[in-house]
Amino acid sequence: MAQTTATQRAVDQTSEKTAIHPFHVNVPETELTELRRRINATKWPERETVPDASQGVQLATIQALAHYWATDYDWRKIEAKLNALPQFITEIDGLDIHFIHVRSKHENALPLIVTHGWPGSITEQMKIIDPLTDPTTHGGDASDAFDLVIPSMPGYGFSGKPTTTGWDPAHIARAWTVLMKRLGYTKFVAQGGDWGAVITELMGAQAPPELLGIHTNMPNVIPLDIDGQAFSGKLAPANLSADEKLAYERLSVVYAKGIGYGFQLGLRPQTMYGIADSPVGLAAYFLDHDARSYEMIARVFAGGSEGLTRDDVLDNITVAWLTNTALSGARLYWENKGASFFAVKGVVVPTAVSVFPDELYPAPRSWAERAYPKLIYYNKVEKGGHFAAWEQPKLFSEEVRAGFRSLRD
Repeated sequence: MAQTTATQRAVDQTSEKTAIHPFHVNVPETELTELRRRINATKWPERETVPDASQGVQLATIQALAHYWATDYDWRKIEAKLNALPQFITEIDGLDIHFIHVRSKHENALPLIVTHGWPGSITEQMKIIDPLTDPTTHGGDASDAFDLVIPSMPGYGFSGKPTTTGWDPAHIARAWTVLMKRLGYTKFVAQGGDWGAVITELMGAQAPPELLGIHTNMPNVIPLDIDGQAFSGKLAPANLSADEKLAYERLSVVYAKGIGYGFQLGLRPQTMYGIADSPVGLAAYFLDHDARSYEMIARVFAGGSEGLTRDDVLDNITVAWLTNTALSGARLYWENKGASFFAVKGVVVPTAVSVFPDELYPAPRSWAERAYPKLIYYNKVEKGGHFAAWEQPKLFSEEVRAGFRSLRD
């Protein structure tokens, strides 16, 4: 009898670890009051000594953001939008993983897991949920419908914060396969940009039998030798085509001037206490991701209207602030152990590629064909940048539908 009881306890413990629990966001008002107090208490430096953004996030931009954040921004709006969606928590490899899971009303919907990046959260993907799960209300066909899973990466947003090392991109990729199988999906596809692209492509390299294919909007196509030359600042090789040379030149700028945060967080993420302790410091650090995205955000806070809204930008930053995930999210760069962000990952599954013009570099078709032996779709989109799902949800959704269409039964 004792043996049966012990066995039953073990079964119960296993069931609890694999259980999926509903999740709701409920931020105490005291935390929002404290956030506004901290913003208003910011000790401002003098403005930059140049008329452009060459010294970083400009004072006028961050002060406009801070003023809106402390006075007019309403967290409860995005909280209500999140809580209107089916959200869940489940434990994978000892860590709580938070995710949105929206099933389509259409039959034979294709299960799709979409992964965000840094400095990101699930708020970046919220605009694509309805177009992908219910395409008929957005000019699409029911046969293009998806069941959508959008997880918060470990250490980000409402997922747990790793307390030990080992949650690198390859581990996350394996965890996503566990998650999709736990949800009952025997076949699925995956999509990602930024870190989400790296994780998705590693899923494509791991090639679990359940994974039908992947779609990426930040294709990791740079040949290893080319990546090394660009990183070292050498001139472009003479034998490159025009498209390849453009990609090389843009990548060289990214390595030289564009991803200093990546090197910093890859070396010493724990040192960033000031960023974790200051709302304005966190916001400025997040804004300084890439030049084209920053230019767009600066125009938005100067009164323009394009791509993102002020609320979009602050929703994302506020998630990181309220969950205190500035450092736990940053450690993903350290976990990457110096591996290239953009070089080929060894993908072997069918792959769809969408190239947005303001991405860090425009991936040439020639390199995509070499990086993905089963390239099933390649398209250059007319507008949009690094945070494609966030900035251009209509175009992005159309690309995802087109990219996976050939993989449906």
